[in-house]
Amino acid sequence: MFTLILAESSLEIVPQELQSHPSVTSYCKRNKKKSSEVLLDNSWHFAAMKGISNEIKRGRPDITHLSLLSICNTPLYQQNKIKVFVHTINNQVITLGEQVRLPKSYHRFQGIIEKLFKEQKIELSDKKLLEIENMTFEELLNKINPKQLIGFSTEGKSSTFEESVKTISEDSCIVIGGFQKGHFDEKIKNKFNRIERLSENSLETHVVLSRIIYEYEKTIFM
Repeated sequence: MFTLILAESSLEIVPQELQSHPSVTSYCKRNKKKSSEVLLDNSWHFAAMKGISNEIKRGRPDITHLSLLSICNTPLYQQNKIKVFVHTINNQVITLGEQVRLPKSYHRFQGIIEKLFKEQKIELSDKKLLEIENMTFEELLNKINPKQLIGFSTEGKSSTFEESVKTISEDSCIVIGGFQKGHFDEKIKNKFNRIERLSENSLETHVVLSRIIYEYEKTIFM
């Protein structure tokens, strides 16, 4: 079983300093939610987010949703051959349990994640589906203890999906950014054994995940 980390993911509750902004309060009033319990989403909170620190990496929970859907519907995940973690922009880590079936509807996903941030875990019939903990990227690596750490970024050395998966062993960990723009933080980048660029074009996270998983499945299932 190899490990995948979605790093610096744009997944967070609206920070306290933005909770009284009109775009946040009107959204919460319309949806009958508390501003301290809703996901930051630039589709609704764009005005509030203008000028906040690290703005280009924040407010895109849909990226995590699409990415997890692209993983959970694969034979690799369904046969428990991949372990998945979501590291957030605020240094929290979500552990994805086995055989989790996430909703395809974004609004249902949003509700589940908001509940997760509030209650710290989501369980069904005593089975832990999702759990969130305060944890830095470095602390997560210490927990996983992979033999090699491979990052995928447009800043990396040029490679192909086919060539890259040949080097992924069961004790490897691959890292993909869960944000829309920018590059990995230097503290994360410095942990990589190597960084690879898989396309001349900038590809969306869920596309990269789908391609990598498919190529890896070909090496073990076909």
